[in-house]
Amino acid sequence: MIDTKKITAIAERMLADTDLFVVDCSCSPGNEVELTIDSDTSVGIDACASLSRAIEAELDREEEDFSLTVMSAGIGSELRSLRQYRKLVGSPVEVLLANGVKILAKLDAVDEQGITLSYEEKQTVEGRKRKQLVTVSRTYPFAEIKYTKEWLDFK
Repeated sequence: MIDTKKITAIAERMLADTDLFVVDCSCSPGNEVELTIDSDTSVGIDACASLSRAIEAELDREEEDFSLTVMSAGIGSELRSLRQYRKLVGSPVEVLLANGVKILAKLDAVDEQGITLSYEEKQTVEGRKRKQLVTVSRTYPFAEIKYTKEWLDFK
């Protein structure tokens, strides 16, 4: 099986002076390699194609046969790196917590420990008979998060 760390290292070296970065690299038992990249702005098909050619030029197909697919992280894909989270600060996200609770919220802040979200929640307000919508801000450690995705509202 081909070494994904080697492919990741080659890709990171090729992308060093750009706003592109490696998100994930996986390999199937049949040596089908998938390299996912993202950008602080956008990823074009030309960037994926040129990176694929550059990686293939550094690997020897005679030594080990493989199939390489370089793709961009899609809008609905899960966030995997801190850089992806930082890109979405101030944007709406969908978060699924480990306990099964799904939250649609605005991503306010990100650090190495977790994320801070703000969203509206019904709470009992003193002096009111019914629960009122109150904007809350909560921090969730990455250990409590199953996934986070960018959320697009098409309404």
